[in-house]
Amino acid sequence: MTITKAKIELPIPRKRRGSCTNHDKAMLRYFDTVGNAMVRHLDFSIVKCVLVASPGFVKDKLMEYVLSTERSEFKPLQENKSLFVFCHSSSGHKHAVSEILSDPNITSRLCDTKAAGEVKALGDFYTMLKNEPARAFYGPAQCIAASEQEAIDTLMVTDSLFRSVDLAERKKYVKLVEDVKGYGGIVRIFSSLHVSGEKLSLLSGVAALLRFPMPELEDMVVDSDSDSD
Repeated sequence: MTITKAKIELPIPRKRRGSCTNHDKAMLRYFDTVGNAMVRHLDFSIVKCVLVASPGFVKDKLMEYVLSTERSEFKPLQENKSLFVFCHSSSGHKHAVSEILSDPNITSRLCDTKAAGEVKALGDFYTMLKNEPARAFYGPAQCIAASEQEAIDTLMVTDSLFRSVDLAERKKYVKLVEDVKGYGGIVRIFSSLHVSGEKLSLLSGVAALLRFPMPELEDMVVDSDSDSD
């Protein structure tokens, strides 16, 4: 589903021989308007990738302007410039979205962008596991227990669990994800086809970074191990 958050239409005078002043001023006004709309509608705590598309070089001039200007209102865009992917489209109309997303080169870059976020999250988990093990846990029982205390800052779960064909298992992980989102935690669904998803699968397929230490969960792991002996 495609949702239109802003539709921007401004008159742009044609370039005249010997003078482009009116045209250039109108383009800057257009870039300002588009840039402000992007700041208003893009939530970078959620958005993992932004496709910027246009015919010709409009997209390049737009992003060159918003990413290089010293105006403070564009700072969120500049701080997240690594998330922007430039691509060609035949028009600026909504139907061009399907055209863009059907390009295998673009879908590949989108996957790489998402995967980069997954790799970083898993790296942060291993770092926390080494430095503050009472704030990094994996396994369904430990993650669910942490979520019951609203302790999860970042939840990582593989798509094979989140979309499991086993109804009971799927419901369990869907509830966990909804609970974490409900109290403001971050949720990352890892692709089982990517190396980061394969690594998470080796950790039971679900792991969490906590907001505060919960050493009692370490005892839960020990207890479960002793029960199995």
